[in-house]
Amino acid sequence: MTTMNFRLRQMEVFRAVMLTGSINGASKLLFISQPAVSRLVAHTEQTLGLKLFNRVKGKLVPTPESTALFREVEDFYQHALRVDAFSRNLAKGPSGMLRISASPSLSKGLLPRTITRFMKRYPDIRLHFHETLLADMAQEVLSNKVDLAVSVLPVEHANLEAEPFDEGRMVCVVPRGHELGQQRQVSFTDLARYPLIVHDPGIAFGQILAAACRKANVAIHPHVDIHQTDVACALVRAGAGIAMVDEYTVAGLAWADLQVLTLAEEIKLTPSVVRSRFDNGTSHAEKFVAVLREQSDSDRKAQGL
Repeated sequence: MTTMNFRLRQMEVFRAVMLTGSINGASKLLFISQPAVSRLVAHTEQTLGLKLFNRVKGKLVPTPESTALFREVEDFYQHALRVDAFSRNLAKGPSGMLRISASPSLSKGLLPRTITRFMKRYPDIRLHFHETLLADMAQEVLSNKVDLAVSVLPVEHANLEAEPFDEGRMVCVVPRGHELGQQRQVSFTDLARYPLIVHDPGIAFGQILAAACRKANVAIHPHVDIHQTDVACALVRAGAGIAMVDEYTVAGLAWADLQVLTLAEEIKLTPSVVRSRFDNGTSHAEKFVAVLREQSDSDRKAQGL
């Protein structure tokens, strides 16, 4: 039997470094320590007799040999994934499985409706679904923990493809009967007169709201910073103030004692399906994306949009 100089574990670590561009990124992708990644990279270079990476200003830059090797490794890895999927499908029968994650905002209404429609159309396909944060989405997709992710905000990564399927808005939520509810739309200036609940400025929703306020040249002074839109809605219901939130969570919660108002300063959201550029198309992802688009269109028609 021929001994392999380039073992499967070395290929996996090499691929992770190429995908993420760093030792730290590879360690997070593979859930192992950074020293372990560094040792395996060094051992791989020694056993292969190749210089795989150059360090330039603290960053790993692939050599031409490394780039050529990655193409071969990626072909091999995708074939291994197909074999793995094939073996799992043999064990499960003809049904197969689709693994999905989504932003919490989309998990309250749109995704449950989409999953229900998908199950009716494809009853033999088993779904694994969970919420995930924007910060974790890239890692989940690239590590093949999920076949696709559905994000309410843009996910930017060199090895991810984001395919928009809808266009949403940030809105204002007030208790039903609030004096602002008499207006067709409200401005940031209107909102600044009331106790305001907004997303923490350290997260993506908070950052886009802060940018919109700067653009409008309006200073707002939030009374409560939150991380989850459903918490903001709960606080509004309890009388803590009014909130600027995404329309998807509000629609999914459908609380009758809340009133949704349009913002005069439009803040657009572009929900997208996020997939790896190295996706080999062996899952049922395309079927799900088609159903997701149908459900999104149905929701818009039901809203008269």
